[in-house]
Amino acid sequence: MDDDERKETRDAFHELVNMKPAELERWLASEQSRNAGQAEEGEESTGHASGRRILEILRTRKGDLSDDDHQHMRKVVGYVRRHLAQRPSGDVRDTRWRHSLMNWGHDPLA
Repeated sequence: MDDDERKETRDAFHELVNMKPAELERWLASEQSRNAGQAEEGEESTGHASGRRILEILRTRKGDLSDDDHQHMRKVVGYVRRHLAQRPSGDVRDTRWRHSLMNWGHDPLA
């Protein structure tokens, strides 16, 4: 990934990840967060694990971000964009759809 791609990835990531680190950390500690997404019994969901990784990325200085970090940011951008395109009708305040997005650092009600 060249410097332009890295910048484009960071820009898209920071545009879509609209939860502050402290807010995301509180959310990930909640029961609702742990129940959102798909996981094997007793295992952490992919989205919850991604949320923990997003926290690490948000707390890392730009110059210290690795290629793996940028790849994960790309994954987050893709997931959030796809998921937003599947928005259900009606009030989404207390839905698995919203909770799943929040695990990925995006609150559609923010």
